[in-house]
Amino acid sequence: MVQHVRPLQLKDWLEAVRGHGKPVVLDVREPHELQTASIKADGFELITIPMGVIPPRLSELDPSQPIACLCHHGGRSMQVANFLKARGFKHVANVAGGINAWSVEIDPSVPRY
Repeated sequence: MVQHVRPLQLKDWLEAVRGHGKPVVLDVREPHELQTASIKADGFELITIPMGVIPPRLSELDPSQPIACLCHHGGRSMQVANFLKARGFKHVANVAGGINAWSVEIDPSVPRY
């Protein structure tokens, strides 16, 4: 089962899974969305791969590494998190509310769109 973590809970989730490897936040939004708003890596590695190209680029991700998936509101990232979990990724979470919630809960300088 994929865990749902709000942006405010992400730091705790990252700490809880750190024993399994360096945590990753996987931003699955499109390039034009990344230009509009993005987050800064803080205590995690930030990887950006658009949702539509996750399958052919799956080998770029380590199944043993903890991965928290992020999108605009949480729908696409949940689909990607389920996809990863179904392919043997052990420690997967969905950032509920996405970057929109990130702007509200963590960093109001991140533009909302």
